[in-house]
Amino acid sequence: MKIAIGCDQNGYELKLELMDFLKEKNIEYVDFGSNKGESTYYPEIALKVSKEVAKGNFERGILICGTGIGMAITANKVPGIRAAVCHDIYSAERAQKSNKAQIATFGAEVVGPSLAKYLLNIWLNSEFVDGRSTPKVNLINEIDKNFRKDLK
Repeated sequence: MKIAIGCDQNGYELKLELMDFLKEKNIEYVDFGSNKGESTYYPEIALKVSKEVAKGNFERGILICGTGIGMAITANKVPGIRAAVCHDIYSAERAQKSNKAQIATFGAEVVGPSLAKYLLNIWLNSEFVDGRSTPKVNLINEIDKNFRKDLK
């Protein structure tokens, strides 16, 4: 699995912790910023990571800001992307199992490093399974596709 990871200045320290976790698990990743001391707008980082995931260059993405919400909102603007805020066990699991979310977002001001690693592990080890959620995910994809056509 190849992961794209990025953060704004609020998520920098948590990003380092999560990159160490990925390294320990031998999961390949690419860091899209921000860097120490760098002030960035979270939408810029979310867009970089989301575009790379949407293009298929990475299987999944991780985005970190203060709340995780702004990153998720921005990521979900990219056609084909499903991003989910993962602040609890159930959401981290269902983000992938029920919603096929390719991007997990975390709020550094909401979850500490230990919980974030635990949630990341759950999300990484959860897989979408065809079943009751399949028609719902297909509908999300259809809505996405139709809006892209309508906006041209």
